[in-house]
Amino acid sequence: MDPDTEVESIFRQENEEEDEEEKKQCERPPSSYGSMKSESDAMEDEKGSDEEVADAFPPTFPVLLPESTTHEATGLQMIRSESPETLYTMTTQQTKPPGAIVIDTRSSDLGDFSEVDEEDPDEVLVADSPEPPEPVEPDDEIDGNSQPGKLHPEQDLPHLFKSIQNTLTSLNREDLLKFKTWFYQWETKITLKQMNEGDLLDFVDRILETLGQDRALLHTISTLQNVNKKPEADELRNKCRRALVRFHLKQYLIGKHQVIREGIVQAGKQNLLDNIYVQPNISTCGYGGIDPFHELLPHPPSPVQVPSADTFVGVNNLFRLQKEDGKPVRTVLTTGIPGIGMSVSVGKFCLDWAELRANKDLQFVIKLSFRTFMYLRNKKPLSEKMSIMEVIEYFYPDCKDMKFLEEEDCKFLIIMDSLDCYLAPLDWENAPVINDNHTKADPDVLIVNIIRGTVLRGARVWILGRRAAVSEIPSQFIDVVTEIQGFSDEMKDEFLTMRFCNAERAAQIVAHYKRQPTLSMLARQPFVCWMVATVFERCFRYRGYGVHPPRLTPFFVNIMTVQTNRRLQFYYDMPDNDLKWSSDDKQLLTRLGKMAFKMLERNTSVFFEEDVKECSLKLKEVAVYSGMCTELPAAAPDGMKRFCFVHYSLQEFMAALYVFTMFRIESKNVLDSALLQKPKLFTFKDQTKSALGLVQCALGRTLGSPLGHYDMFLRLLCGLLNPDCHGSQLRGCLYPHNAPKVGGLDEVQRLLEQTIQTAEEKNRDRVENLKECLREMTQEDE
Repeated sequence: MDPDTEVESIFRQENEEEDEEEKKQCERPPSSYGSMKSESDAMEDEKGSDEEVADAFPPTFPVLLPESTTHEATGLQMIRSESPETLYTMTTQQTKPPGAIVIDTRSSDLGDFSEVDEEDPDEVLVADSPEPPEPVEPDDEIDGNSQPGKLHPEQDLPHLFKSIQNTLTSLNREDLLKFKTWFYQWETKITLKQMNEGDLLDFVDRILETLGQDRALLHTISTLQNVNKKPEADELRNKCRRALVRFHLKQYLIGKHQVIREGIVQAGKQNLLDNIYVQPNISTCGYGGIDPFHELLPHPPSPVQVPSADTFVGVNNLFRLQKEDGKPVRTVLTTGIPGIGMSVSVGKFCLDWAELRANKDLQFVIKLSFRTFMYLRNKKPLSEKMSIMEVIEYFYPDCKDMKFLEEEDCKFLIIMDSLDCYLAPLDWENAPVINDNHTKADPDVLIVNIIRGTVLRGARVWILGRRAAVSEIPSQFIDVVTEIQGFSDEMKDEFLTMRFCNAERAAQIVAHYKRQPTLSMLARQPFVCWMVATVFERCFRYRGYGVHPPRLTPFFVNIMTVQTNRRLQFYYDMPDNDLKWSSDDKQLLTRLGKMAFKMLERNTSVFFEEDVKECSLKLKEVAVYSGMCTELPAAAPDGMKRFCFVHYSLQEFMAALYVFTMFRIESKNVLDSALLQKPKLFTFKDQTKSALGLVQCALGRTLGSPLGHYDMFLRLLCGLLNPDCHGSQLRGCLYPHNAPKVGGLDEVQRLLEQTIQTAEEKNRDRVENLKECLREMTQEDE
């Protein structure tokens, strides 16, 4: 039957059986997936709806459909059950051509659940509505976050809609009724009235709008199995296999990264990543990630440069970058200093992908961190090898048999973060080449071949790690190197403001941390910024806090403590509740401080491997695991690798910590032997083994050197003498719990006060720092 004859017969039947109820139904507003009239058009034409209906049903026959002058459409508008607009509706709705005929496609065959047509129970139920139109999508779709890309057709809503509809269409009336009954019983969001209304297209429409495409698909499959329709369930599962795998990956990533873990987890208190995340600056031109600025040194001994803003790229745009030849990048390497926010940036990338906010053209995002490979290496015997597909199935059991990873048009991403956590060496030159995804090999060989591109050939690969670790990867395997630079001044304020519901308290904290210039510089690291928020939130609960500027030394103690604990957790798998520092851990910090002290004496911020060995240290322990040092990207003129502390002030703190530790534990004053000349104001006897003698020697070095050389060192040494630092923060870590507090601080205070008075007359440029030294030692507000 041709379309015109079919339409004519429908009208003839309606003219014979027309009543008031059917007129009301014809006036129902269009909606849902079958609607081909936009919501705005319906609102504009509301007043003239009666005239339109009259025009749409002319009394004479035959009816000639006018040719559409605006759209290439059928001229038919389906009247669906009233329901809110959905994503699919919005992409398919079109304006009704002038004079189009409105046909009611609603079905009342099912009626109530108690009414079953027993005449022909095996009759196949055919949907009364036509197939929904394909969504109109631009060639280069841009979402609300300026992110190009669109979902793969098999993962998009039209495919899921048609797959569910076709599967349910194959059921007869009795089976469909049973299916709906089970569906209703196990899904509280669908009412009995909604189950009965409309035809099959209405039902599929409604469950997708109400439950969302992922949940609707899963619930449909499980319900088919419950009503003994396993072949239909398997068929639907196979049709939507790509969407199901994406769903399982999304669920894993959301569960992993939706809540951010910061410090010690407190029961009932958690932060959502989206609520506190501030994207740091990521540059395609890395100089080491070190902040070269210093509070006291106008020109610090640092070879580091600061990249310009035009080299910054957003975390979600890393795989929009191009190589020099204009081709899309395959392998992106991201590095940064410890605490700069690499792990959090990975979490934000994964969360945005899982929630369809960015990179929708990536069909799958599979996270295979180097920690997981290290876990396999330690757990599995060396004789038991695995293929890369088995590794994926091992960590993602719901994603078995992912054959589409081998398809040429399958665009997916493998995230390999924390390269520094892989403690075994990787042989980049001699590792055997693997050319397929099913060859079994050791984790070391799999890692090398993933980065080479011979395994998972179609994958984009994102590698993250500290520079001293990632610098081992041959450059020919990397397309783009990026470096996280941390927060700008505006980002610091935004981060601290977003964390607090109380705007007044947030303003207090922002103003307070800026009173300490060095702390403001360190807050460029998101890790330190989090520490500022945590410490000051607690401190401002006390009455009268905030009158004086914050002390600096407690923050350096916290940085050292947290980074040491992270080293034990990440690299040595120590549990959170059993982070006890061994004698080797304490010795590592002491030797690291000794190296920092020698560098301070040489007035340099760069050290080499021979400097590390000279202090009986291992290079990897210092440059990677300690969390306080990093490798510089540019080698020395002789080709030797160069390293430095993550900030020059941290080097000064570690030097002060070494001097103080030797004084407290071994009663040794390492400053005494190098003291060149004591100022005349020192009239005390030889008391170099007392706190007074220690500060005397430090003052001698400071006042006898150019401004800024030892000034911060002296300030931090005085801060360590504060009972709050050495008696509370460091007790139980570097020193035993029963270790007595340092005595003789009253004499040290008088010495500093006397030195300040003298400096005001002879050396005024030293006064401010000396006052800070006195405040670091005596202030008790923290």
